[in-house]
Amino acid sequence: MAASDSSLSLVRLLEPEVLANPYPLYHKLRSEDPVHWDRFLHTWVVTRYPDVLNVLHSFSADRTPTPEQLTAMGLSGLNAIAKVMVKQMLFMDAPAHTRLRGLASVAFTPQKVRVLKGHIQEITDNLLDRVQARGEMDLIQDFAAPMPAIVTAEMLGVPTEDHSDLKKWSADFAEMLGNFQHNPDRIPRVLESTNNLTNYFRDAIAKMREHPREGLIHSFMTAEMDGDRLSEEEIIANCVVTMVGGQETTTNLIGNGLLTLMRNPAQLARLRDDPNLISSGVEELLRYESPSQHTGRIAREDVEIGGKQIRKGQAVMAIMAAANRDPERFPQPDELILDRADNKHLAFGWSSHFCFGAPLARMEGQIAFETILRRLPNLEVVPGPLTWRTNSGLRGLTALPVRFTATQN
Repeated sequence: MAASDSSLSLVRLLEPEVLANPYPLYHKLRSEDPVHWDRFLHTWVVTRYPDVLNVLHSFSADRTPTPEQLTAMGLSGLNAIAKVMVKQMLFMDAPAHTRLRGLASVAFTPQKVRVLKGHIQEITDNLLDRVQARGEMDLIQDFAAPMPAIVTAEMLGVPTEDHSDLKKWSADFAEMLGNFQHNPDRIPRVLESTNNLTNYFRDAIAKMREHPREGLIHSFMTAEMDGDRLSEEEIIANCVVTMVGGQETTTNLIGNGLLTLMRNPAQLARLRDDPNLISSGVEELLRYESPSQHTGRIAREDVEIGGKQIRKGQAVMAIMAAANRDPERFPQPDELILDRADNKHLAFGWSSHFCFGAPLARMEGQIAFETILRRLPNLEVVPGPLTWRTNSGLRGLTALPVRFTATQN
């Protein structure tokens, strides 16, 4: 019986070779048991496009234990993390989510993102200026990690020279967002980084009161709807989630996307020769290699999906990366088709929790791919093993050595 088959468990994502290519596991789940009870993780795993859509739309995102609940479980040492997470819109349902999202959207309009376009191009060119004459680089460390870190710092209105610390702390915090396994040995580091982020943004708010400057923090501080404003704790929590989300997913989009293109040289050449394909190409790369692979939800009530009875309060893992390769929704799902029509992928989630930073991530991806392909001729992966970060949900490479034809700026 499929439900007791350990070969279908998401625990297999802890195996490096499965994390390097999780799609055969997702295919097996989708075709053999699309609504699967994972007895190792005590969660339902949903992999078909319409079912994932249903879970993202209808199930509860309010899944973070409160500090009081953690204390009752003897896990009070995690309270600093919980205090931040319970105030993040990522883990809220209506009406709390609606209120927070509404106030945040006032601060994060498409017009404000468009203003950043010239800055993003400048940041991209500055990073490539440093490597163009070398003929080689680590695409992650030299570009895909710092680029969105600098952009996000600038967008928030904090000094861009702080981007390295913010990137490091964000990657640690992302351990709480992207993983389902409990890693006691990593908790001290995650706690330290959570405290660092909290203190950093509390200090940034204090400085902003003294010397206001444009940016998302200032927008959060001044956003008002019907007399309602964000508290300082809410501003801090959502600066943290913006910092983490704005970096981790975009780093993965750029790194995973360029690896995919280099593994498909005909498509890479096509994209380089026809910049008009950049926009649809980024959407296809988001579908093909989703930077955020899965997310958790809780059943609000007893419900049946795919002939399986899910009980109220049970956990459900929605695998967006599996839904994005569902052959019932996307013809030839395992092929990279840069001009794919009707590409309503779920890489940014769906419904009320659709990623509010999606316009920025798309713009960063488009600028990064267009500029790298234009400025670094004959781009290819340096042969050798690749290592993926031990984060199954926010799946990305630790390093990506590449070489190209060296040119002068």
